[in-house]
Amino acid sequence: MTTTPSTTPAPDRLPTRLPTRRLGATGPRVSALGLGCMGMSALYGESDRAESIATIHAALDAGVTLLDTGDFYGMGHNELLIAEALRTAPAAARERALTSVKFGALRTVEGGFTGYDGRPAAVKNFAAYSLQRLGADHIDVYRIARVDPDVPIEETVGAIAELVEAGHVRHVGLSEVGADTLRRAAAVTPISDLQIEYSLISRSIEEKILPTARELGIGITAYGVLSRGLISGHFTRDRELAPDDFRGMSPRFQGENLRRNLDLVDRLRALAEAKGASVAQIAVAWVLAQGERRGADVVPLVGARRRDRLAEALGALDVVLDAADLAAIEEAVPAGAAAGERYPAAQMAHLDSER
Repeated sequence: MTTTPSTTPAPDRLPTRLPTRRLGATGPRVSALGLGCMGMSALYGESDRAESIATIHAALDAGVTLLDTGDFYGMGHNELLIAEALRTAPAAARERALTSVKFGALRTVEGGFTGYDGRPAAVKNFAAYSLQRLGADHIDVYRIARVDPDVPIEETVGAIAELVEAGHVRHVGLSEVGADTLRRAAAVTPISDLQIEYSLISRSIEEKILPTARELGIGITAYGVLSRGLISGHFTRDRELAPDDFRGMSPRFQGENLRRNLDLVDRLRALAEAKGASVAQIAVAWVLAQGERRGADVVPLVGARRRDRLAEALGALDVVLDAADLAAIEEAVPAGAAAGERYPAAQMAHLDSER
């Protein structure tokens, strides 16, 4: 196997450890922020491979231990990218790294999505391919990306549980499921965490899903904490997106919706400046605070593709939000204030969490 030289120099000291949180009552202990790697391979336009690997190395060096991916991100490209980054990282950082993998999405040659496959035989097939691409003997957390409507969730998580028994997977996770499905799955096997969109402008989980997860001892890994860059403070009204950028089809980035959503960001910017922080840091710190309120059970995933964006996101760990700060943030960006759905209608239909 050819080894690509590291794109960042080896550190001259052990990395500073980040605060840690446990993924639910039964899951692994991970860094308080995880790195979502999807954008390094898919859906946000062209990315820089060398910079992507350098960003993963920088994250590991900073003490990030949780790397999140999906086998369908770039049709396996993202798993191969992570494998390369881990091979070329210092041994100590590589040994601390944990992989969270989503599976089940069915793709076309052209890149389209045609559904999800949660059959037990398919689950084990997907896992075999992921282990090969990652160059690993196990996956730390394994989850179907969306519920297969034709397969009971009990069968899907049961198959993952069998992979746990065989030593190929360490923990069973879920993604974008509703409270009822969460209960059904947890009755079959311990669930470490639910990966679901959660941000200042995506708060629907607070009504039923989050309380149910807490009742069952299931952690939350929150993706979309910056709403795909929309509330990062870096997205502008006149920005032109690449033809293959998912956001070009996302309702929240369209026309009047975009204008109204960026008005919310302007309100957030004023509060961030008063705290000496960036908009992105305030947005990430708010999600962190939701876990701190209830036993540190929420781990935000930041989708940084570059080292500067990663460094900014990690700075959120130094932002302290007291009760008055949280109230001011939630007054500036109230629950339900976002204009537009978080996915196009066809993709919303696949979300068990929205039913």
